[in-house]
Amino acid sequence: MIKGAVMNEHKKHGSSFSSKMGFILAAAGSAVGLGNLWRFPYLAAKYGGGSFLLIYVILAVTFGFALMITEIALGRKTGKSALYAFSTLHEKCGFIGILASIVPIIILPYYCVIGGWVIKFAWAFLTGSGNAAAADDYFSNFIARTGEPVMWLVFFILATSVVILLGVNKGIENYSRILMPILLVMIVGISIFSMTLSHSDAHGVTRTGLQGLKVYLVPNFSGMTLKDFVIVFVDALGQLFFSISVAMGIMVTYGSYVQKETNLMRSINQIEWFDTAVALLAGLMIVPAVYTFMGTEGMSAGPGLMFVSLPKIFEAMGAAGPVIGTIFFLMVSFAAVTSSVSVMESIVSNIIDRFHVSRKKGTVLVTIYACIVGVIVCLGYNVLYFELKLPNGAVAQILDLMDYLSNNLLMPTVALLSCILIGWVVKPQTIIDEVTIGGYKFGRKKLYIVMVKFIAPVLLAALLLQSLGVFSL
Repeated sequence: MIKGAVMNEHKKHGSSFSSKMGFILAAAGSAVGLGNLWRFPYLAAKYGGGSFLLIYVILAVTFGFALMITEIALGRKTGKSALYAFSTLHEKCGFIGILASIVPIIILPYYCVIGGWVIKFAWAFLTGSGNAAAADDYFSNFIARTGEPVMWLVFFILATSVVILLGVNKGIENYSRILMPILLVMIVGISIFSMTLSHSDAHGVTRTGLQGLKVYLVPNFSGMTLKDFVIVFVDALGQLFFSISVAMGIMVTYGSYVQKETNLMRSINQIEWFDTAVALLAGLMIVPAVYTFMGTEGMSAGPGLMFVSLPKIFEAMGAAGPVIGTIFFLMVSFAAVTSSVSVMESIVSNIIDRFHVSRKKGTVLVTIYACIVGVIVCLGYNVLYFELKLPNGAVAQILDLMDYLSNNLLMPTVALLSCILIGWVVKPQTIIDEVTIGGYKFGRKKLYIVMVKFIAPVLLAALLLQSLGVFSL
C-alpha cells in the first residue's frame, strides 16, 4: 500500500518529459557539465591528449553505455526515483537506492561552490576585469575571501532552484531545449577559433593551434610503461563516472520520467555520443590554446587549468581575449547549471517520494541545505582550512574530501552493487525486456551482458580498491 502511494505521489509531482528530444537534451545537460568542460580537458592535457582520448572513447561506448542504459531502464521500469527503484526491483536491495541517494546530497553543495567560481570569472570578463583575472594570485585570493565566494554560491544555487521549481516540463525540459543548442554552438565556435591561434614565445619559438590539435588528437604510446597505461586507464574511468552522471540516482530519476513509447536504445546512444562529443570538443577548444601560448608546460596545469591558465591565455589573445573569455565562462556557467539542476532534481524527487511533500517545499528544503553546506565548503579555504591525507594519497580540504567520498567511494560502490544486482540477481534480461518494449531493438545486447556481468564489476572493484588505498599505482 505504501509503495503504491509512493508511486502515485511521484507521478503526480514528478510529471514526465513531453518528448523524446526533451529527455535527450535534459539527460545530455546533466552529463554535459563541469566534468566535460573543466575536468576532461585538464586530464586530456595532463596525459598528452591522444592516448587519454582513445582510452576514454573506448570506455564510453562499453563501460559507460552499460551503466547508463541500466540506470535509465531501471528508472523507466519502476517509475520511481533511485530511493525506491532498487527496492522495487528486488526487496532486499533497497540499500543500493539509499547509497545512490546520498551521492547527490554530498555532491550538490560543493558542485554549486565550483559553479559560483565559474560565474565569478564570467562576471570578471563581462565587466572588463579579464586581464586582472590572469594574475597568478587572482583565483587563490578569491577563494580565500569569506564573503564573495558565498555570494556567488548563493546566486548559483538560486538559479538552479528556479529551474527545479518550474518542474520537469516547464523547467528542466524547456531550460535544456534552449541552453543545450546554445552551448553546443559556443563550444564549436571557440574550438574553431582555438585552431587558428599562433604565438611566438620569448625564445622565438612559434606554436600554433593546429600543432596543439595534433598533440591533442594523435595517440602517442611511446615510452608508456604498463604502470603509466594503468594510471591513464584509471583516471579515464574515474572521469567517465564524473562525466555521464551515473551511480548518483540522476539517470534513474530521469528514466522514471521517460514515456514507455520512447526508444530507449536510440535515445541513450544519442545521449552517449552527445556527451562524448562535447567532452572531445571541450578538449579541442582548450588544449590547442594552452599548447599555443604555454607549450607542454602549460598542459600540466592540472585542476587549475580553467581558473589559472585559461585567463592568461585570453589575456595573451589581445583584443579578442576579453570577448572570447566572456563567451567561454558564460558557456561553462550554462553547462554547470544544467548539471546542478539534475543533481538537485534527484534529491528533490527523492524527498517528494519519501515524505509526500510538494515540489515547492522539497525544492526550498534542498536549497536551504545546499546554501548551509555550501557556505561550509567555501569557508574550507579560509577560516575552516585544514589538510587531510586521504587513503589514495591525495591531500584534501573540505571540498576535496566531499569529492573523494562521493566520486571515489560511493559512486563506484553503487555502480558495483548495481552491476551485481542486474548481472547476477535479477539477470540482464530484466533490463533487455524494458529496452525492447514496443519491438525496439537492443543494439550491443551481447556486449551489455558481458559488461554488466563480468567486465564492469572487475573494473569497478579495482577502482574502489585503488581509492581505498589497498593498492597504489
